[in-house]
Amino acid sequence: MTTDTTEVLGGPAGPGENDGAGAGRGAAAGASAPEPADGRHGPRMNLFERAPGVYRAMVALDRAAKEGLDPVLAELVKIRASQLNHCAYCLDMHTKDARAAGEREDRIHLLSAWEEATGYYTEKERAALALTEAVTVLTDGFVPDEVYRRAAAHFDEAELARLISVIVTINSWNRIAVTTRSVPGHYQPPGT
Repeated sequence: MTTDTTEVLGGPAGPGENDGAGAGRGAAAGASAPEPADGRHGPRMNLFERAPGVYRAMVALDRAAKEGLDPVLAELVKIRASQLNHCAYCLDMHTKDARAAGEREDRIHLLSAWEEATGYYTEKERAALALTEAVTVLTDGFVPDEVYRRAAAHFDEAELARLISVIVTINSWNRIAVTTRSVPGHYQPPGT
């Protein structure tokens, strides 16, 4: 996400109206929707309307988590977690936010194969992406020590705490968006 944005689940106009892991601007709202006749998945609910306190808490967590982190790095982390979680809504949002923050197209396109994309990502970014994958997938129920040590070598403790918080937050947004079947394609970054 860019520094001015937060996640949104179909919230009203105002701060964060343009971004999030739910039915953001232009997406269908409502308690539920019938399945489209062509077999595509339709939205299930507008979480903001049904649980506004949860929405507000998530927005606050998102803002606090990314504070002090490089916005481009935060977007790379959000895109990678969203790829792993198969969250189309968040992929749409965070690729757009990454572009708006100045990220290059080739780096966005190669992100799913970042380990093989030698020369495209810094060692710090690679450490953040490895940690993102470990936290998102939780292989064998834990984050391997070597992955954590690698990240700790590139981030001071406050930065590392923020990075972990961004990873945890995007995973929560992904799970909300996937579960509620938030519709991608309507999000526009602020100022565009």
